[in-house]
Amino acid sequence: MKKPFIFILLLSLSLVIVSVIGSLVFYGDSGTTTVKNKITKKITKDTTYEKVDEESPTINVYKVSENKIEKMDIEEYLYGVLSSEMPSTFDVEALKAQAISARTYVMYKMENNIRSGHKNATVCTNSAHCQAYTSYEGLKKVKGEGWTKSDYVKVKKAVDDTKGQIITYDNKAILPLYFSTSSGKTENSKDVFSTQYPYLVSVNSPYEEQSPKYSTTYSIKKSKFIKYIKNIYPHINISLDELDKQVSVVNRTEGGCVKTVEVGNVKISGTDMRKILNLNSANFTINYNNDEMNFTVKGYGHGVGMSQWGAEGMAKKGYKYYDILFHYFKGSDIKDMY
Repeated sequence: MKKPFIFILLLSLSLVIVSVIGSLVFYGDSGTTTVKNKITKKITKDTTYEKVDEESPTINVYKVSENKIEKMDIEEYLYGVLSSEMPSTFDVEALKAQAISARTYVMYKMENNIRSGHKNATVCTNSAHCQAYTSYEGLKKVKGEGWTKSDYVKVKKAVDDTKGQIITYDNKAILPLYFSTSSGKTENSKDVFSTQYPYLVSVNSPYEEQSPKYSTTYSIKKSKFIKYIKNIYPHINISLDELDKQVSVVNRTEGGCVKTVEVGNVKISGTDMRKILNLNSANFTINYNNDEMNFTVKGYGHGVGMSQWGAEGMAKKGYKYYDILFHYFKGSDIKDMY
């Protein structure tokens, strides 16, 4: 060979070009792409979890306001839940993720025979106890007939397109907790509810800045704060003049929420402080301004499981409903029940 150096150089360049082109072709169609803040998106073509086509079951729903139990097709029940639990303006992939979470909640109750407070019904319509629910007639009355002809169709389709699908872990329905807005990370279930579930662990949730509850401020007079605290802890030792030195955050959870706050001679959990002051979340910082205490609060809700505004943010970035669910419920799978 007359010019071995030139040949080797050209061969090396050819291999590099082939490698680059191969990478672009391969990762453009499948594989794993990592985006900012450690959310990983699996790009899978034609992924479908709709594998069974059977009749949906009927469940007993305790309507709290009417004090009666009504038999409903579970999918029709979910129309009223999804319309009440998530804004209909959200992306359809976020709505699908919410629909599956709501369906899973019902199945979790059924599998574990949890019926307390329901008068033997499967679920109730009290959002503080189960999930929010509004009937079709109620939605028409509250949101207007125009909404039922437009947005309700969108909500219904999100439920219909995921018919029978639930989230599982070890082939069992999970406890699919969800909430409005995180502060950039979700919480470990043990830090909020004292019980650790393997699929309810802290994960990044970066796409939530558009939420109206992403960051809020709560102000309270120092004297009123002392009154609230003493109503719960009558023997606490705090004073108006020294309050800024007597209140301090001791530690935080992995998700960023206050784990413990020291108030005088008493240690109070961040969750309890949130309840006492009716804060949007337990992720807060405290500043003082003359006779006021100012709480800067991040997020809205308990912070465990799927963030609804996080789901919306992921959907807007191109993630599918299964990407969203697998991100927020670690190690989970999707199973088509009917």
